[in-house]
Amino acid sequence: MTRRRLTLGAIVLTAAIGAVTSVGAQRGGGVRPNAFAQQSYTGNVRYDGRFVFIRMSYPWAGRGAAYWSHDYPTGEYHFLKILAAVSNVSTHQQESSIMSFSDPELMKFPVAYLCEPGPWQMSDSDVQNLRAFLQKGGFLIVDDFPRDAWGNFEMQMGRVFPENRWIQLDAKHQIFHSFFEINDISHIPIPYNRGGNPEFWGLFEDNDPSKRLMVVVNYMNDISEFWEWSDSGTYMVSDSNEAYKIGVNEFLYGIMH
Repeated sequence: MTRRRLTLGAIVLTAAIGAVTSVGAQRGGGVRPNAFAQQSYTGNVRYDGRFVFIRMSYPWAGRGAAYWSHDYPTGEYHFLKILAAVSNVSTHQQESSIMSFSDPELMKFPVAYLCEPGPWQMSDSDVQNLRAFLQKGGFLIVDDFPRDAWGNFEMQMGRVFPENRWIQLDAKHQIFHSFFEINDISHIPIPYNRGGNPEFWGLFEDNDPSKRLMVVVNYMNDISEFWEWSDSGTYMVSDSNEAYKIGVNEFLYGIMH
């Protein structure tokens, strides 16, 4: 793993040297995220077999950018460059998609990403489609997760799987070894205080830890914050590297399972 780590360290320093497509360029001119907060974006990437970063949206009535759009789009574009550089996954590197949970197109993609689940609400059709997506083999990554968001998140996921049981993951779980060998998760860096020490929680098929992990929660952390600012010197390169490793492992786990 030494060679991989050195490679990743070099890539982090150059992740954003190439031109990164702006929101305006991709979305047709300065579209505010909360303008399409309850729906899928009509300009989403057309399915062609290449990996697409799917960011999930939910209804948003607050001011400014919707919570679910935090670190968008720079975070995913930087991450997609890293994913393509260290793996053989063919990706759309300078475009991504925004979907509602009820969008049938979600079924075409293996991994979905949700952030800031504190205000997250779902319609009945959202619940049904998310359940079908996860049962079919889809994988949900939940990030940018403060301590006080857990109550609402657990309630919403309880509508998807009423019998669900959340299990805290340790470093032995396969997700921490799907690409990079991450043997210690007790010192995972955090960009700012989310309310406690970062933890990883999972929802398993049939509530059985020996079966497929369907949802992973980056609890009390925000790894995409590191992705977004990895070209700016805001955070230590070593911390950004760790955040990329976690992201690569989580996405590749979802793709392979």
